[in-house]
This record gives sequence, structure tokens and C-alpha cells, in this order.
Amino acid sequence: MNILYCGDRNILDGLIISVLSLAKQTKETLNIFVLTMYMKGYEQIPFEVIEKLDEILKVKNPKHNIQLIDITEVFMNNMPRMNLSTFFTPYCLLRLYADLIKELPKKLLYLDTDVVALGPPEKLYRMNNDKYELIGVADYYGQHWIHTDSIFEDNYMNSGVLLMNMDLIRETGLFEKARKRVKWAKMLLPDQTSLNLYAEHKLLVDRKFNEQKKETEDTIFRHFTTTFKFWPYFHTQKIKPWNIEKLHDVLDCHAFDDILDEYMDVRKKVLE
Repeated sequence: MNILYCGDRNILDGLIISVLSLAKQTKETLNIFVLTMYMKGYEQIPFEVIEKLDEILKVKNPKHNIQLIDITEVFMNNMPRMNLSTFFTPYCLLRLYADLIKELPKKLLYLDTDVVALGPPEKLYRMNNDKYELIGVADYYGQHWIHTDSIFEDNYMNSGVLLMNMDLIRETGLFEKARKRVKWAKMLLPDQTSLNLYAEHKLLVDRKFNEQKKETEDTIFRHFTTTFKFWPYFHTQKIKPWNIEKLHDVLDCHAFDDILDEYMDVRKKVLE
């Protein structure tokens, strides 16, 4: 199973939790790629951290593999200057460069690092995506308000969990078109909006494959996105899997406490 993550050093807590959850929920071999880069003001993911995490994964399954790919040169040669300062870091855009990385396989499951596997990930990965650039789930909020632009046809997709057909993406130029747009068009959600705008062949599947609100018994992936709250006043709520106290006390989420216990142990070995 080929998995893709992207980010700087700040995503490491989420990466550890997400990877451990995948290892728990599947018996299949995990072939994990992590894209990072150097950029002033940020710290790229150190190779030695990924090497330590790889050692821990191999204890679970000797065939598991996780590797870091530095794409600094690729990114700098295609700099999205208009969207370097948004609500998200520039590292969220790294997935748009995946078509330029020869090491990446044809079939690839991209996950944000605030995504936790609560069920067998192969249920999504094994879907036939020969005819689709992207397979994903509707954005919980965006599906209600971004569809006012008819070009999205009421199917605005969340980009946090994406089953990607890299051959078809290269053929249609999806990521190339998205990169060109983020160079000149300022957007709140530059990667997600661009992918929705230019994807010619995408398939929306059940929300259990990217549950952004509240996990249920059949949830495969729980995605801890920023949510909107209206009581006692309108505000946003941002609770991530590594915010364990808030995860328990505010969200009353105990669905992967065993993973969090393991994460605390692994974190000491990998990050401290």
C-alpha cells in the first residue's frame, strides 16, 4: 500500500500517530513516502527522524518502509509566490508537486497528518481508480457553500484524503494546472480549490473514508479538520490528534487511545 505525506518538522507528531494507526489497521505492507523541503522560516523534516520511525515500523512488519524525499529544488523552481502566506503553510502545497517526483508509484494514497485510520485503509486503497485522477470525500463545509460556483458541480472534494492515479494526473496535467494557478491566484485553500477546479475525472465516495465531523462505527479515516462552532458565540475549533487532553475532554474522543499510548512511547525514541 503506497502512502504519501507532506510537511515540515511541525507535522511529526501527526505523522507518527497517523503511521501507527495505519500499521495497526492493516496487514498489508506499507510503503510510505514523505515529501519535505527547506524554506527560510521553517525546518524541514530530518532524515534521521524518518530513519528511526522506519526502524520502529520494521519491528511490526519487516517489509514496512518509510522514506523521506527532499524536493526543495523542485519547489523552488516552481515557486507559488502568490500563496506562500495563507492560513496554511507552504508545505501543504507539496502534494501538487508529486507528479514531478519519479520515485513515486502510480497508485498513491495521500493523507494529511491529522488523519487517523480507524478501520482497514485498504478498503479505500483497493478501489479501482483506473479512470479517476482523484478519489475522495466531499468537504464537510465546502460542499454546502463552494458549490455556488457552478463549475464545481456540487462536488467540492476535501483534499486531506485522496486516492491518486499518478499516471492519469500526469496525462491530464492536473497538478501542473494547479501549480500554475497557485502562482497567480491568491486563494484561501490554494491546493484544495485548485484541485477541485481542474480535476476532470474525480469520484466522491462515502464520508466514512474521510470523516471530518464525528467518527462512527464504520469510520475508516477520521480527519481532524478545523470546525466551526456557533455557541455561545461563533468561533473556530482546532483540535488535533496529538492534543490529547482536548481530544478527550472537548471532543470526548477515545477511539484510538491505544495508538496515543504507543505514540507517546515512540515519540520519546524518535523526537526526544
